[in-house]
Amino acid sequence: MIKDLTKEDFNSEVIESKGIVLVDFWAPWCGPCKMLAPLFEELDSEMDDVKFVKVNVDKNVSLAREYKVQSIPTLVAFKDGVATGQLSGFRPKEELVSFINSNK
Repeated sequence: MIKDLTKEDFNSEVIESKGIVLVDFWAPWCGPCKMLAPLFEELDSEMDDVKFVKVNVDKNVSLAREYKVQSIPTLVAFKDGVATGQLSGFRPKEELVSFINSNK
């Protein structure tokens, strides 16, 4: 199950984590976000070495602003707590895997 983070648990779940964390900045009203959700779940079950989490931008505006999220969905990759890459918009699974691997 992918955890939906808040400002309160973002640091402990992402910044203080070792390894790769992929954060999906999304909103419930966003069509492309809804299309990405099943792919994100699928990747979570397939990639044991990557932690997948979500941030609802409507409830966490300050986090979205901090990571310069201009459109949603936006994926931000973190390695050992440092943002290493960002990808916006719906993308096919192969592109998502490539993005994740390039940030390992």
